[in-house]
Amino acid sequence: MDFWDERYSRDEFIYGEQPNEYLKQKLAQLAPGKALFAAEGEGRNAVFAAKSGWIVSAFDQSEAGKTKAKLLAEKNGVEIDYVISDIEDIIYTENSFDALVLIFAHFHSDLRNIYHQKLSKYLNKGGILILEAFSKKHSDNQKANVRAGGPQDVRMLYDLEDLKADFDNFVFVEVAEAVAELNEGNHHVGKADVIRILAIKK
Repeated sequence: MDFWDERYSRDEFIYGEQPNEYLKQKLAQLAPGKALFAAEGEGRNAVFAAKSGWIVSAFDQSEAGKTKAKLLAEKNGVEIDYVISDIEDIIYTENSFDALVLIFAHFHSDLRNIYHQKLSKYLNKGGILILEAFSKKHSDNQKANVRAGGPQDVRMLYDLEDLKADFDNFVFVEVAEAVAELNEGNHHVGKADVIRILAIKK
């Protein structure tokens, strides 16, 4: 937590103020409802969703992240319900959200499945999962570019088949590995190997 508080305490928005492009594209295809944003950091994606008519709940372990998110929400004239919590302690009502958003929300391989299963329970039947994350191939980009972003621990980078197993109670509408050119603040810049998932809870 100290790492993220230190990072988010800077004046700049580390990953910018604009939403992730994959999320932006997918939300445009959906009718607004209630959305949960996990590990939301400085709030750029949650604020965008709120501006798009969604009722937004978000959580992160960083107080500094919440402070930045609330500032960004105020700047954009929207409200988001933002809770300080790690994923072990977070509690929401099961089957209460229409969308679960995981944008570069990386968890250690020892706990990833448990965390994803927990978050899935908060999603309504028929609810939508929107996920973008760095794949294990991304480690090559990190070696070539210090601004490529993503966890330095390869055990926190993701494998497509592992993610499909984590969300085994979903119908996958879109599931792919892709090469993206990121331009998100100063810490997600350049070539990125990512996994993108759009799925519907059974």
